[in-house]
Amino acid sequence: MWSFVGKKNQQRWLWHAIDHASGKVLAYVLADHTDAALKSLMQLLTPFGIEQFYTDGWGGYARLLDEDQHEVGKHYTQKIERKHLTLRTRIKRLARKTICFSKSEWMHDIVIGLFINRYEFGLPI
Repeated sequence: MWSFVGKKNQQRWLWHAIDHASGKVLAYVLADHTDAALKSLMQLLTPFGIEQFYTDGWGGYARLLDEDQHEVGKHYTQKIERKHLTLRTRIKRLARKTICFSKSEWMHDIVIGLFINRYEFGLPI
């Protein structure tokens, strides 16, 4: 999920993986749109033993995921798009430039991370 801090050329990406069966978030990373961010997420997903990945057509997936474990398309992305809608609805700084607009990457990541930890994992704030 794409967002920005200050201006649109200062992009931040929410990388997250969900369990297709339950819809639960397994892990997430807030970072740039780079191969390093995908590697960080893959490292967090290692204990889960994931066998299949459903993604969009970004080139980093083809470079870092096994071809037989990777499927490109929108067929299995409904649950993750629903999570994106929830985030945009509840965290206004993801929807448009408002009074609660992020001016620093640190604050942007903290607010999104706190919401995900509370909403998805039930962790206290």
